[in-house]
Amino acid sequence: MKALVYGAANSVSVQEKPIPFISSPSDAIVKLTKTTICGTDLHILKGHVATCQPGRILGHEGVGVVSSTGPSVSRFAPGDRVLISCISSCATCEYCRTGMYSHCTSGGWILGNSIDGTQAEYVRVPHADSSLYKIPDGVDDAAMVMLSDIFPTGLECGVRNGKVQPGSAVAIVGAGPVGLAALMTAQMYSPSKVIVVDTDDKRLEMARELGASAVINNKAEDATVRVKQLTDDKGCDAVIEAVGIPATFALCQELLAPGAVLANVGVHGSKVDLCLDRLWSKDISITTRLVDTVSTPMLMKMVQSGKLKAARLVTHRFKFDQMEEAYETFSQASQTGALKVLIDMQ
Repeated sequence: MKALVYGAANSVSVQEKPIPFISSPSDAIVKLTKTTICGTDLHILKGHVATCQPGRILGHEGVGVVSSTGPSVSRFAPGDRVLISCISSCATCEYCRTGMYSHCTSGGWILGNSIDGTQAEYVRVPHADSSLYKIPDGVDDAAMVMLSDIFPTGLECGVRNGKVQPGSAVAIVGAGPVGLAALMTAQMYSPSKVIVVDTDDKRLEMARELGASAVINNKAEDATVRVKQLTDDKGCDAVIEAVGIPATFALCQELLAPGAVLANVGVHGSKVDLCLDRLWSKDISITTRLVDTVSTPMLMKMVQSGKLKAARLVTHRFKFDQMEEAYETFSQASQTGALKVLIDMQ
């Protein structure tokens, strides 16, 4: 089969690899129909994910058709259309039993990290019964791919961890795919305002189209001053960091109202400064999290009902033999305008 392989010198290339086989009774082999590229894949190429080594097939998002299953798989059969979760869950270990699937003792984020992933014609999915979701008839595959990772991440790590609630003021720093997913899902909780901060005017325009009450280009104006103006000089009750660099984490600290939550979503490859000299008396909380994907079934119902237009974040489409071009396009988003790239495997 063809697969996108992480190579030396932080490169990727399409290579021929053996089709994966059932190695555990709980495995399923899925033939991919569509996949995508995540910002985390770019972090891998920058050397920020030590657990992913050269030679690995990348990718942890996608939809496909079950090709074969191990003898203990009971919920899926060959021919089923399925969504592949970015998190593999055994559903029985101590972490899974508390809903922390990302810390599953034999799963978690392993696809495209410590085992081969979804940017290939076939993928082996461990713990298939609790790591795959049947796709309802009539639902767009492009929307389903967005539910593998970015929408559960935006909702769980940003909106829910940030304790967004009716009437609250929310700031989202970073209008990339996850930041925009947080924007779209935050509106389910009826905040009074959602302010989106970025340095890319195209992404800010998309944020406005998706429901942001205000957008701020932090290169053109001081985001801290503008947020204070928009919130009666209080700051925001929930501040969602959706970039993963020291400068944006520092900015988020400036936007916090007393009693606020800073929900970190971005993947950080270097340390950041925590300004406790200014925050110690403000009753703030800082949260971190890997997505657990516990919200995936609910998000699937929202897409099916038409209430969540997840496919709106797809800006570019490629065939699988264009994967290297897709990575180039996605990695140069400021020039190409890319949000999510959809890869058609057929």
